[in-house]
Amino acid sequence: MADQAPSTVPEADRIIKLAVLAVGGQGGGVLTDWITAVAEVNGYRAQSTSVAGVAQRTGATIYYVELCRDNGRQPVFALSPAQGDVDILIASELMEAGRAIIRGFVTPNRTTLIASSHRIAAISEKIEPGDGRAPSDQVMAAAKGSAKRFISFDMEQMALDAGSMISASLLGALAGSGALPFPRETYEEIIRGSGRGATASLKAFAAAHDRAKDVEAAPDAFPPQPIPSTPNVKGPQQLLSQWQSLNARVNAYPELVRDMALRGLCKVTDYQDVAYGTEYLDRLDQAVKLDSPGYALSLSAAKHLANAMCYDDMIRVSDLKTRSKRDTRVRSEVGVKDGTVLRLTEYFHPRIEEFCGTLPTGLGRYIESRPKVSAWLDRRINRGRRIRTDSMSGFAMLWFIGGLRRWRRSLLRHQVETAHLQHWYKLALDHVSQDYALAVEILNCRRLIKGYSDTHVRAFSKFDRVLSGLDLVKGRPDAADWIRRLREAALKDEEGTMLDGALKTIASLN
Repeated sequence: MADQAPSTVPEADRIIKLAVLAVGGQGGGVLTDWITAVAEVNGYRAQSTSVAGVAQRTGATIYYVELCRDNGRQPVFALSPAQGDVDILIASELMEAGRAIIRGFVTPNRTTLIASSHRIAAISEKIEPGDGRAPSDQVMAAAKGSAKRFISFDMEQMALDAGSMISASLLGALAGSGALPFPRETYEEIIRGSGRGATASLKAFAAAHDRAKDVEAAPDAFPPQPIPSTPNVKGPQQLLSQWQSLNARVNAYPELVRDMALRGLCKVTDYQDVAYGTEYLDRLDQAVKLDSPGYALSLSAAKHLANAMCYDDMIRVSDLKTRSKRDTRVRSEVGVKDGTVLRLTEYFHPRIEEFCGTLPTGLGRYIESRPKVSAWLDRRINRGRRIRTDSMSGFAMLWFIGGLRRWRRSLLRHQVETAHLQHWYKLALDHVSQDYALAVEILNCRRLIKGYSDTHVRAFSKFDRVLSGLDLVKGRPDAADWIRRLREAALKDEEGTMLDGALKTIASLN
């Protein structure tokens, strides 16, 4: 019975086949239990099984449900889904929908595909040094073409807004789709009987149900990012006046540059102070004056100057970890209710380089230039630390370090970062008159530098290796293209094997 096509089986004997793809912590098991219970309440027989994924983000668990009307005969249920033989596919995240399509679980003449449009980056996407994310728009297009019906919206956010788990909104989308012949009331009855959290789950269910009803696609799957407006800041009148002056300078830029320039200005000002924002715009002015319509140079400068000026150091990390909005965010993500005590432990592993970077320039260079002194200090500094920021002493320690930012300009790390920034920026601007495209690519190479501690050191190494190819391609009509290829190769793998190969290729051309 299970192997017969639905169209050839009497309606009373037809087995509905439903698969749920979810990762740990998303309530896939709860969702499966709810679906099974709803079926049984409505006089159906149901069986559910699950096949666990390899790990939290290297493979989702496949929950499989088969159900049919109880007509007095004993049905033969399968234990796992088969290619081309799934009526309803529920994916708790967009890329899981894509993987289901690749595995053949979604067919155009049969499958109703229900997927949350939000993304959870897989391990394979996270480990790439650059942007390793799979293209979401391609998955959306494939889903629309591969499924009989495709229902997708951000069910994760909908569940969070209701204070529930995504399993509740997924169930609501299933009920609203009408893919199962059960009334809404029976779904709600099962949720009410689940006990704790039922109220929040019902809220998420209702929101998703109403949204999914008669929906055939997801027009809001990727809403456009809003253009930032001038922040509504408060503070001393003198600082407000200085901030308005900086805003006026941004508004004087060409229209194409203003958005990115304002984002960069907000970032560097938050990182340090208003005077630092002035330094940022002074540097950006140099690119704008050399630029031409299209403003690719100015846009790259606005973006990468801000990132270069906001380097990660011990001061920055400590500052971010002691901000009130971080505590609010953590409590929201963990789901801590008001009045509940949250114990928060921060993990640090400082090296001698980070320690010296937070010292005045002269003292820091003095220690770094004496290997024995550095080694003696490193043995006492270079070890893992666990600091409880929910305790007075732990919070005060990080708050004090974060407060050192007022002296940041006089510290060794700032001198090193500023010198590197000036060298890179001058190198790019010096090439504008000879090769505009090459100058833009040199600016874009700054995206190679990121992270903190060892990660930052490796990023600097790749940056230097990419620009080492500049002398090999300078003067060639395709010089900009070669620098872009080197940068992309450097972003592809952690070890730099692809970058080495690309550099050898360039060397062989000369």
